[in-house]
Amino acid sequence: MSEAANDAGALVLVVEDEPTINQAVTDRFVAEGFRVVQAHDGPAAVAAFTTHEPDLVVLDLMLPGFDGLEVCRRIQAVRPVPVLMLTARDDETDLLVGLGVGADDYVTKPFSMREVVARVRALLRRVERAAELAAGRPAHLDVAGLHIDVASRRVTVEDREVHLTPLEFDLLCALAAEPGTVRPRDDLMREVWGWADASGTRTLDSHVKALRAKVGADRVRTVHGVGYALEVGP
Repeated sequence: MSEAANDAGALVLVVEDEPTINQAVTDRFVAEGFRVVQAHDGPAAVAAFTTHEPDLVVLDLMLPGFDGLEVCRRIQAVRPVPVLMLTARDDETDLLVGLGVGADDYVTKPFSMREVVARVRALLRRVERAAELAAGRPAHLDVAGLHIDVASRRVTVEDREVHLTPLEFDLLCALAAEPGTVRPRDDLMREVWGWADASGTRTLDSHVKALRAKVGADRVRTVHGVGYALEVGP
């Protein structure tokens, strides 16, 4: 079955205040077999999300009414959903804030329509892949002072519960499944994001940084040029 066939019928909410960009993204998704709902500002985006219950949101960062970060906070509080953020800013702080409120991935402007469609398909595959991986893992993982409840997707760090975004949780599970083992970047990108390789994106690095801020920087070790490992202690 082709990727287009797998995505057939998926509903995408496109939130972009620039009419030309919004329509161009919409037209490309329709041509690729997706259904699309459009919104042009923050309040309209939240209203459209509540009304139409999309499978995925393509979300511009800079919006009238209130910005994409606030949109992301509000929709994720209603129902977890994959979010691809569009941003003209490539500042690491802004990107980490976006990931922290529930964005799954991002592309910076100017972007190619082909890349946006590829990222969306990868995020939709990730949702299916996460469910498959959860079914094959133990109900609980305990490592390095972390308790991971796979079924309820809850994490405690030394008896203190921390809130992880869906991607942060999936990344932590991928590392915790093989504690102390260095997981290559390409493997993590395939397992967690559904990407064939890790080239051309800082997404993995940004999520690792966000994850460290929540579970402790010393728990995730970087092996430069290779990947990451969850430390098991001295």
